[in-house]
Amino acid sequence: MVKISGMRPLFIGIVIFMIIWVLVSQVFDMVLLGSILDQFVNIGLILLVILFQDEIRRFLMSLGSKKGWKFISKLFIPVDKQQQDTSHITSIVLACMNMSKARIGALIVVQGDLQLNLYEQTGEIINADISSRLIENIFFKNSPLHDGAMIIVGKKIKAAGCILPISQNPNIPKHMGLRHRAGLGITQETDAKVIVVSEETGKITFAEEGRLKINVNPEELQQLILAE
Repeated sequence: MVKISGMRPLFIGIVIFMIIWVLVSQVFDMVLLGSILDQFVNIGLILLVILFQDEIRRFLMSLGSKKGWKFISKLFIPVDKQQQDTSHITSIVLACMNMSKARIGALIVVQGDLQLNLYEQTGEIINADISSRLIENIFFKNSPLHDGAMIIVGKKIKAAGCILPISQNPNIPKHMGLRHRAGLGITQETDAKVIVVSEETGKITFAEEGRLKINVNPEELQQLILAE
C-alpha cells in the first residue's frame, strides 16, 4: 500500500526539531535559545492541528464510524462469527478481471459508513442488483456512462457516470490519469473504497484512506474490499 502524501518529511522535521529543543533546553542549558524554542513548542500543538488537519479529520471520522465502534466493541464483547454473503463482492472482482483483460477503463466506488448522496446526484441513478455483466456493460467504451464513476452501496449499484473530487496531491505518479486522481480524491474526503482499472495497462489499483495499492490481483482485491 503506497501512501500518497508529502507529510513524511514534515514529520521527520518535527522529530528533529524536538531533539534539538531537548538538547538546547535540557542538556546544554542554553537559556536564550532555549526560551525562543520554548515559544515554538508552546504553539506547536496548534500548528500540528493545522498541518495534519486532513489526517486528524480522517482519524476522527474513522473513530466515530460504525467501523470504529465495531473495533471497540470487539475488545470488550465477544462476537459470534457468521457466514457472510460475499456473492456481490465476487461479481465486482469478476467484472474487474474481465475489464482488466479487455483493457476497459473503470472507476468503482464502494461506499463505507459515510453516505455519498452528493456524488450520486452528479450521475445517473441506477439502483440495480450487482452483477458482473451489468458492471461491464456500464463501463463498455460505447456506453454513455463509461467515463464517470460507479457508486456501489451495499449490494446495489446505486449510480453511474458520477463526478468525483480530483486529488491535487503532487506526489501521485505521473503515469496515473484522471481516474486514479478521482479515485484517490474520494478516499481523501470519505471512508469509501475505490477500484480503478487502467484503460492503458489493464492494471487494477485499489484506493482507501488516501492510499493506493497498485497492480492488485483478484484474491487481494476481494480481501481488500471485505476488510473492515
